[in-house]
Amino acid sequence: MVVSCEEVWREVSNYLDGEVEPGLRIAIDEHIGGCERCATVVNGTRNIIQLYGDERTLEVPFGFGQRLHRRLDESMPSSRRTFLGWMVAAAAACLLFGTIEADRSSAFRGPQLRSEHAQPGSGVPPDLAVVVAEDGRLFHLPGCTFIHEKNRLRTMTAAEASREGYTPCVRCLKKYLENT
Repeated sequence: MVVSCEEVWREVSNYLDGEVEPGLRIAIDEHIGGCERCATVVNGTRNIIQLYGDERTLEVPFGFGQRLHRRLDESMPSSRRTFLGWMVAAAAACLLFGTIEADRSSAFRGPQLRSEHAQPGSGVPPDLAVVVAEDGRLFHLPGCTFIHEKNRLRTMTAAEASREGYTPCVRCLKKYLENT
């Protein structure tokens, strides 16, 4: 079994925890033996785990917590300045909220524009067989050259794709979308 650098990086945590299958462990060991970059990643990750696992690294001196709280209390602003700060923040929040509400209810606003990639597939025949990529948001005709992640495709009808939130590809389904 041969593994790539990306596979080593993806499995580095499981490898260091001893939670990879024996065949994969052997393949990673062989890869690390010949790849200086991956060996550095594995050794660096191992060092970080050891540093954070060592309780002495994060020990603080006795009484540090009390001294820290005392200094924080001393540096806190007076209550009058705190009250004014809160009042300014509240006024700014009210102004922002009022602006948003005024914009939302504005009678001067025209129709909202949508990207051609976000148009609903209303002109596409509902029983048309289409394909979708698992990580994509578009549905395509089979064979469309603009399909991403071609190794993770599902086939369904256009109606099912629309129900699942996919929108039509404006390149391969253009003839159906020009009428809408």
